Amino acid sequence: MSNHKRGTKFGRHWPAFVAGVGLLLAGFCLQAATPSEQEVTPERIVHAAKEPQNWLTFFGSYKAWSYSPLNQITRENVHRLLPAWTFPTGGRGGLESAPIVADGKMYLEDQNNDVFALDAVTGRPIWNYAYKPSKDARPGNGRARGLAIGFGMLFLGTRDNHVVALDAKTGKEVWNIEIENSAKCGCGISSAPLLVKDKLITGVTGGESAHRGYITAFDVKTGQLAWRFYTIPEPGQPGAETWTGDSWKLGGGSSWFTGSYDPDLNLVFWGVGNPSSDLYGGDRLGANLYTDSLVALDADTGKVRWYFQETPHDVYDYDSNPEPILVDLQQNGQTRKLVIHSSKNGFAYVVDRETGKFVRGFPYVDTVTWTKGLDKDGKPIDPVMAETGKVEKGYVFCPGTQGGRNRNHSAYSPNTGLWYTTALEVCSRLTPQRQDGVKEGESYWGGQREEQLNPNAAPHIAAFDPLTGKKQWTFATKYFNASSLLATAGDLLFGGDIEGSAFALDAKTGQKLWSFNTGSRIASPVVSYSVNGRQYVAIGSGGGSLIEARAQLYWPEAKNQTGQDASTLSSSPCRIRNDPRHVAILKLSRHSVFNPEVPLGNSPAR
Repeated sequence: MSNHKRGTKFGRHWPAFVAGVGLLLAGFCLQAATPSEQEVTPERIVHAAKEPQNWLTFFGSYKAWSYSPLNQITRENVHRLLPAWTFPTGGRGGLESAPIVADGKMYLEDQNNDVFALDAVTGRPIWNYAYKPSKDARPGNGRARGLAIGFGMLFLGTRDNHVVALDAKTGKEVWNIEIENSAKCGCGISSAPLLVKDKLITGVTGGESAHRGYITAFDVKTGQLAWRFYTIPEPGQPGAETWTGDSWKLGGGSSWFTGSYDPDLNLVFWGVGNPSSDLYGGDRLGANLYTDSLVALDADTGKVRWYFQETPHDVYDYDSNPEPILVDLQQNGQTRKLVIHSSKNGFAYVVDRETGKFVRGFPYVDTVTWTKGLDKDGKPIDPVMAETGKVEKGYVFCPGTQGGRNRNHSAYSPNTGLWYTTALEVCSRLTPQRQDGVKEGESYWGGQREEQLNPNAAPHIAAFDPLTGKKQWTFATKYFNASSLLATAGDLLFGGDIEGSAFALDAKTGQKLWSFNTGSRIASPVVSYSVNGRQYVAIGSGGGSLIEARAQLYWPEAKNQTGQDASTLSSSPCRIRNDPRHVAILKLSRHSVFNPEVPLGNSPAR
């Protein structure tokens, strides 16, 4: 569909949309003027804490905290949160991305790599960009989780393995680079790029394909290759000895999630996924570096400064892709530069980010059966491997191949000093099988998996002290949580569930303080921003993640309780057109006037 036609479609949606929301807000909403617009620079992102009104990166800052310094919405007044506007993106596939907000404008990407520019106060469309995938693109490859902004441009990685730059004012393409053919490599880009100085850095999917992973940096202005770090070393490079034969050539090591950046150390931190094949490791004996590792790369050259491997010789599909959270904490009277990094294997690791030295590890799920724990160096103790034949048939591995947490990110609050995470509590039975004759780009699982709910623990959200590993509180969820979390200076923790309810918890106690039903599954990050002194909360609805769609396998009753896969940016009980994919924007009202359990689109008339 052309951009012009897409713009016409907006015209059909918008009048009814404004009328519905306007009726709801009449009497207490004052429309504010859009603030002056300035070009977003890397320097502004480095000092993002000085611009709490904006959300300039996927995680809000280079530190990957998923934290908003805004405090207008608090534990005391969050019950007054009501919708300001909603925006339906159209189409199907869900809405899993985090919006970027800069100087009163919001930029949003949908699952088809289409991009929308909106007025952050009113939701009015400014422009839209319709991505045209390659004719030979591999269908259904990956997801779309967000954008990067800088130098007057927006940047996205696509499902067919392209990197695209758009003019932020017009939405027109500036450059479009194919990294490698997606049909050949079985790979693509599913997460937001990271803008660092004059480079755009992105990972790649393909962990379940016969493919050699990498992290790539491009020149921001031209799209030309600046450097590439292969996550699997070739013969003659350090770490090559951890692979046997030619297994390194198609050994996996995808880098599909977004990393973080420390400008003082000039280091980029990035998580690396599982080796391939996933479940059978007999043809790739050794630790298989740098899979299942956190790597620290020189931002200018891509050279590895240090690495910390979390699951050596992974035969469980335990990616170490989750976000590296950068914190400076007091320990023994000294300030230490640390990184909190969780793995799908169920453990969180605290590592010195200057040296890569292990500091502490702790389980963030309630049940871990694949190892007896971690030793003094953070390595697994006596890991159980189904491929050795030493484990009884039907052994239940916890976490399973879905991981302790997968695809949604955690949050950290400097106010409370706590790290907040989801725990899926899903386990697997594994049957490894050697897979011969696999060609590049083909599926390379190396066995079968049978998933089941953890018989001893229920899904939940939890808060931890990262220095001690002590759990501070637990919030039980009916089904596992698929949304990413947002902590705020108002001591709130925002999220959304797969029944369609956005919610806010007390960040100090885990008590649920507020919720409302959007009418469609939530699997997106929550972000917060402000315009002219008024704080807003944005959350996407419509599902779309690979994990949330699996709920019906574990809970058959969820089929009729979790809505459909679709897309909207949104929040609270207001009337919405028949598009479950939408983004909802919330703000405080002067009165508490709504029933939080009434779904969007079925609210009482006002």
